[in-house]
Amino acid sequence: MTSLDKPTEETSADDARAVTEAALFEAFGGVRGMVETVLPGLLFVTIYTINKDLHLSAIAALAVSVVLVVVRLVTKDTVKHAFSGVFGVAFGVVFAMMTGNAKDFYLPGMLYTLGLGLAYIITTLCGVPLIGLILGPVFKENLSWRTRNPGRKKAYAKASYAWGAILLAKCAILFPLYWWADTTQLGWVLVALKIPPFLLAVWLTWVFLAKAPAPIDVFAEMEAEEKAAEERERGAAARSAEQ
Repeated sequence: MTSLDKPTEETSADDARAVTEAALFEAFGGVRGMVETVLPGLLFVTIYTINKDLHLSAIAALAVSVVLVVVRLVTKDTVKHAFSGVFGVAFGVVFAMMTGNAKDFYLPGMLYTLGLGLAYIITTLCGVPLIGLILGPVFKENLSWRTRNPGRKKAYAKASYAWGAILLAKCAILFPLYWWADTTQLGWVLVALKIPPFLLAVWLTWVFLAKAPAPIDVFAEMEAEEKAAEERERGAAARSAEQ
């Protein structure tokens, strides 16, 4: 190994980590996505804590979710995180209004968290880790990691198990509170558990993927194959013209 080899390897590793960080930031919405996730629930529990008015709390939470989507549309930004927030809040509002129980505002989100946690575990046991399905297109590798990149598949499996364990642990805290605590206690605990478990899961995903082999860019491969095919066609046409 020459004196120049080591800096090159370190630079490549730094580049890989930077790409991983950027991809995770894009996939999970970054700081703005976290704000959009927390704000409706925070507004709901704040208003309900003050005046115990279910209708006002629910309408305020839904209104701020719609505003966040409108802001995304106006700024021509990605709307998937804001839209998912609107649907989640809307389901919560419908549940709470139908039952008249303010705690039911949180129930759809809790059930979604439970289902998602189980999905991470089950898909990994089936050999198709969910986090790989989510991040594969972001890394431009699609499903190539399943058969062509075993080291990366292993990293996705570890990350999916981590996500599943964290989400299920969160459910183990929230569901007893749903039955035994009052609305404000449940709401504030749920708000407090929005960001830290999410950041832990994202950090563990980054750790696993930063140590994994680089993704196979299947889009670049397809472009290379198309160019090679075009060159072969031009070569064949040139030979035919010469004859």
